[in-house]
Parts: sequence; structure tokens; C-alpha cells
Amino acid sequence: MRTEFSDWRTWWARAVVVALAVASGLVIVAFTALAEHAFRIFQDVRSIGWWFPLLWTPLLAAGIVWLTRRFVPGAAGSGIPQVMAALDSGAGSRGLFVSLRLSLAKIALTTGGLLAGLSLGREGPSVQIAAGVMLQARRLVPDLRRMNVHGLLVAGGAAGIAAAFNTPLAGVVFAIEELARSPEQRNSGLIITAIVLAGMIAVSVYGNATYFGIIRVASLDFNLLLPGLVLTLLAGVAGGLFSRLLITSLRGLGNDPMSRLRRSRPVLFAAVCGLLVAVIGVVTGGATFGSGYESTRAMVEGSEVMQPVYVLFKFVATWLSTWSGVPAGIFAPSLAIGAALGNDVALLVFHTQVPALIALGMVGFLAAATQAPLTAFIIVMEMVNGHAMVLSLMSCALVASFVSRLISPPLYPTLARLQLERIPQAAG
Repeated sequence: MRTEFSDWRTWWARAVVVALAVASGLVIVAFTALAEHAFRIFQDVRSIGWWFPLLWTPLLAAGIVWLTRRFVPGAAGSGIPQVMAALDSGAGSRGLFVSLRLSLAKIALTTGGLLAGLSLGREGPSVQIAAGVMLQARRLVPDLRRMNVHGLLVAGGAAGIAAAFNTPLAGVVFAIEELARSPEQRNSGLIITAIVLAGMIAVSVYGNATYFGIIRVASLDFNLLLPGLVLTLLAGVAGGLFSRLLITSLRGLGNDPMSRLRRSRPVLFAAVCGLLVAVIGVVTGGATFGSGYESTRAMVEGSEVMQPVYVLFKFVATWLSTWSGVPAGIFAPSLAIGAALGNDVALLVFHTQVPALIALGMVGFLAAATQAPLTAFIIVMEMVNGHAMVLSLMSCALVASFVSRLISPPLYPTLARLQLERIPQAAG
């Protein structure tokens, strides 16, 4: 007892962590509200005319990329690779990937992407934003030896996922699966404290409602086996191709006209990508604009059946939005693509087990795209009403992720290595 309570610095460090964990949750909740409001504004301005996104979306995409490249290049991309790069970099270069300045810029630029109607998510950016907030503990703790920087980054990133999806358990699993580097960090009370507090903030604002609603699965039988297996393989192949496409295009080494344009005129390239996304959105009646939240929720609730071509259009729109250079995540769009893939398979088998196939499609494509099967499984599991699908979802996530690994290297670690290539350039 004397050892535990005699040193005020230890308790000050703990108080700082608790305060910043609460602050991380509040920041992500505010970011969520701001991003959703921005997309509602985009939906409102679409009423000006069907042609308006053809001007609005490329103009904003070009402006966002110009601002990003000119002032905050570290805010580009998803945000998860940046946190991974920060974990692997030294103290002198960590600010290139995670800082409070980058967190504020990420909020503004990702919100701008949704204001433009681009097909992007805010969950990946939430990881970088929350990590930047948690990292401020270094400034507030007198003895930095009491504050493990890697632990702060992992805690902040996981807290961002927990608050973004309103799923604290997914934050814990994400920390273990994607960010943690050692058993000591994986079992850190710091990580658990940050995740729980950030999750509590999200729950206090949104209640216990799940992000995409509840998937109601009454019962399962062997009629699901064949379509479920086909869907799992399709999701694994589609997610693997999506991951490989993102890695190849973001590397920027291609000699095709679009890759050359991206290298020589990145702002113009962003405008072209924005125009293509706008054309896809106009063709689909606006269904592919934004994160895909509304379309996914409609499919989950059974209030709407998407057209079979939606999955292809959303796939391409998300790829173009990410390739454009606008700060963007892929979690929510990946869930939308997976839900649509499950919806399409359900149409092929005459609407048999529609909710179950939508759930399998969501977990399969997300697991394949990110190669983080446990995180994908937990996120979707918390949306399912009942435990009947727990084993089915887990099996789907593992198989789809395995199939994806045959097609593509892991997405986030590969992109993190590309981020680390910026260090010598910055030092020079």
C-alpha cells in the first residue's frame, strides 16, 4: 500500500491517461457528428440538380488534396497505417505520422471528403485522431519514463475504433490484432482503460444502438451451407482483389495514364477521381455516395434490396476515393460492399436466409480487405440479434481472410511500410 500510494507522479500519470481517454471518446463522437452533418449537407445540395455533384465533388476533392499535400501530408490516407508507422519509428520522426495537429487536420479533411460525397469511411481516420489525442500525455506527465509511448498509441488507436463503431470489444480485439507489438502491451491496463472509457462516452451519446442496426436471424439450417460457402469464397476473392488494388495504386509505380497523372499532377488527378465518383453516384441515383451507411442499414433492416450492380459500383467508387489522395477510411464502405455481396447471393438463391447472408457478406469482405478477421468478426457479431451466427461469422471471417492472403499482402502493414519511406525524405 505504501509503495502504491506514496508516489504522486504515478497517480498523476494515471489521471492524465483517464482524462485523455475521455477526451478521445468525446473527440471521436464530435467527429462522427460533424462528418454525418457534412454528408447531410451534400445530400441537400444534390437537390440543386442531378448534375451538381459533377461539379461539386471533383472541385472539393482537388481542394482537399491540395490542402493535404501542401500543409499536412501526414494526414493523407486511412490513418491506421500512420499509427502503425508511428509504432515502428523513433521519437524524432513520430510526429510525421501522429500528432494533435494531424488529428485536427484529419477531422477537417475527412469531413470535407464526406461533404464532397466521396465513398469513404471515418473509422480508420478515428484511429489516427484518437492516437494523436492520447499521445498528448507525453506533454503532461513530468516523468516520461512512466508513460510508454507505444502503449499510448495502441490505446488511442483502439479507443478510436471503440468509439467510432460503439463497440468497445472490437477496440480490444483491434488493439491485439493490428496494433500491439508485444504481450506486455496487449495486456496493458492502459489500453483497456482507454478503450472502456472511450466506449462509455460513445454509449452515453448514442445509447446501446449498434452502428448499422440489428441483423435479425431467426434460425439457421443446412440451406445456408452452400450459399454461405460460395459467399465466403466470393468475399475472400473480392476483398483480396480490393486490398491488392489499393496497395498497387497507392504505391504509385504504375505506367498507366492515371498513375502517371497522379505522380505529375496530383491535384488534377484528385479532380478526375472525384468526377468519376460523381458519375458513378449519379448513375446509381446517389446510392454510392458517402460511407454507404444508409444503404447498408437499409439492407440490414430489410427495408431495401439493392440492385446487383451496386456492389461493383461501390467497390470502384471506394477505390477511386482512396486513390485520389483524400484522407479516407475503408471500414464502412467495406461493410457496405460486403452487405451488397451477401444481398446479391441471396437474390441468386431466391431470397433464402437474406439477413444471415448479408451478415456473412459484411464480415467476409471486411475480413478479406483488412486481413483482420477477429476485428471484422467482433464488429459484425455485435450487430447480430442472438448467438446463432457466432460460429458461422467466425468461420467466414477466417476463411475469407485466408483466401485474401493468397491474393494480396496485408493491407495496413504494407501501407505502413510505405509511410515509413517518408522518414529519410523528411530528414533530408
